[in-house]
Amino acid sequence: MEQISQAFLGFIDEWGYLAVSVLMAMENACIPVPSELILGFAGYLVSADRMTFTGAMVAGMVGGMAGSIFAYVVGATGGRKFVDKYGKYFLIKKSHVDMAQRWFDKYGIRAVFFSRMLPVVRTFISLPAGFARVDFKRFLLFTFAGSLPWTALIIWAGMMLGDNWEYLLEVGHKFSAAFIIVSVAIVAWLYLRRKKRTLK
Repeated sequence: MEQISQAFLGFIDEWGYLAVSVLMAMENACIPVPSELILGFAGYLVSADRMTFTGAMVAGMVGGMAGSIFAYVVGATGGRKFVDKYGKYFLIKKSHVDMAQRWFDKYGIRAVFFSRMLPVVRTFISLPAGFARVDFKRFLLFTFAGSLPWTALIIWAGMMLGDNWEYLLEVGHKFSAAFIIVSVAIVAWLYLRRKKRTLK
């Protein structure tokens, strides 16, 4: 795995924005490439003035959306049986698909938004959305809305950490949990504030 990670980093180092897009597309197409590795290193390159924050954001989002659309189409056209049968050839674990399916079964299309900030589930959530053939426009909207803050945050964290950006790989899951807690708290605060205003 270490050699594969180094190969990915070398790819980003040489090809820049294109590599970020390609690798993010792979991750969101259910091929297990950690977004913390891709976006964290991109953030480091921003801090070293070898990328711009906007460029890294656009590259990450374009790749992420493309991979998510691909996974959705695979789920919608091939179905669960197809993924279970051929997914192993692309390192897709059935247990990971099951986890994403449980999230989708519980929260519906809202899971497409929130799961973008969760480890493992964010990589596979497009498949159950495709299985259910949810409205494609809504899928795109929820995917974009969930992916944008996560992409920006990890690139920013890589920028702030600089040479120590690899620390993100160690705390990625904790980082996701903290981000979810803060996001839920902000949403709850905005909701209560709006409700309070309507009661006046």
